[in-house]
Amino acid sequence: MTLVAAPARLSTAAATFEADFAARLHWSADTDAAIEQRVADILADVQKRGDAAVLEYTARFDGLSAPNMAALELTQADFKAAFDAIPQAQRDALQAAAKRVRSYHEAQKKASGESWSYRDEDGTLLGQKVTPLDRVGIYVPGGKAAYPSSLLMNAIPAHVAGVQEIIMVVPTPVRGSVATGGTGEGTSTKGERNELVLAAAYVAGVTRAFTIGGAQAVAALAYGTATVPKVDKITGPGNAYVASAKKRVFGTVGIDMIAGPSEILVLADGSTPPDWVAMDLFSQAEHDELAQSILLCPDAAYLDAVQREIDRLLPTMPRAEIIAKSLTGRGALILTKDMEEACAISNRIAPEHLEVSSTDPHRWEPLLRHAGAIFLGAYTSESLGDYCAGPNHVLPTSGTARFSSPLGVYDFQKRSSIIEVSEAGAQVLGTIAAELAYGEGLQAHAQAAEMRLTPPVKPR
Repeated sequence: MTLVAAPARLSTAAATFEADFAARLHWSADTDAAIEQRVADILADVQKRGDAAVLEYTARFDGLSAPNMAALELTQADFKAAFDAIPQAQRDALQAAAKRVRSYHEAQKKASGESWSYRDEDGTLLGQKVTPLDRVGIYVPGGKAAYPSSLLMNAIPAHVAGVQEIIMVVPTPVRGSVATGGTGEGTSTKGERNELVLAAAYVAGVTRAFTIGGAQAVAALAYGTATVPKVDKITGPGNAYVASAKKRVFGTVGIDMIAGPSEILVLADGSTPPDWVAMDLFSQAEHDELAQSILLCPDAAYLDAVQREIDRLLPTMPRAEIIAKSLTGRGALILTKDMEEACAISNRIAPEHLEVSSTDPHRWEPLLRHAGAIFLGAYTSESLGDYCAGPNHVLPTSGTARFSSPLGVYDFQKRSSIIEVSEAGAQVLGTIAAELAYGEGLQAHAQAAEMRLTPPVKPR
């Protein structure tokens, strides 16, 4: 059977554009009720039984049978052995990527992650104290997919922020287990480890790691067990069970975000080789069938050229079936009136990845307000940002870029306000505070302020 990737062809000039556009963007973030209930049960069980429950679920879902949690813990020697075992080219690539990611986040910390203070005219000290979280948990997918790049993007900014303990959980399921899409009938004492992920843990400086995954791993990090330490925040991508678990434990611990399917939006003026743009659309479509790839351009002939390249290149792709389903189901090639209108539509979408494929990208960048990451110019493929450009690739999806930001150093820090009121300042602030406190009916608040006035003021 010949695969066909047929993204919707839309035009902003069409009378039906708004309805067609809305239908193409629609994606439900609702989680299956059965998944929600199962996740709730797993979280409650791990909270109650700790390590015993984690061992049981790891055997049931990952097919990994272990006598105790110690058998599921990875060591620093494991990380180093994996690093030494991978090819030199991969070692060099990991270290080069890590260096760039670290440099970017060090600059980010300097710009927005340092404590600050000032004194006002009365000598009162005001400021903000920025301190790192003590311990964070990083979820790294395993089984059907392995993402050493995500490990770097989560662990390195945590280190730059000053986090002392980084606890990694990474499932290493047995082939044929439920976690790998099998029946789960067989078990083994050894799962399938991804050497590149373990090598990345060595490069990124992970403190401890456990070969557990799913909702049970999130629960272990959130509540703590006799073996797995309780963390302050959990970051990192996962499947529907992991996403549901992260939502449920929020409040007990912090989380980074709940990510939806991956997205790319390309704003093109028609100057970039169409095969480049076609491959950039593929780069997100190959993630899964629900990923979204959209091209906005004011040149109809260019849209035709990109479609021809999609048709030509698709058969060469190992994940062609996934790409075809993604582009046909959720992709779109949209003809706009001009680039200004394309920018306006982009702001409505608020995409995860936004490429400005133009001869003059800096002309359009000021018009773009909502995006997880903005890639300027024809040579800036989104894939470079995924691996080694430096900025974080953990980005807001599903339009949440309207109000949220990429993962960064700031996600591994917290801020405390600093207030030191001088005697002179107390005279000014005390009068203001007391007036407002009496207005709210909170007399103790008012009197606490008035007692510090010179001379003290009698309560009303």
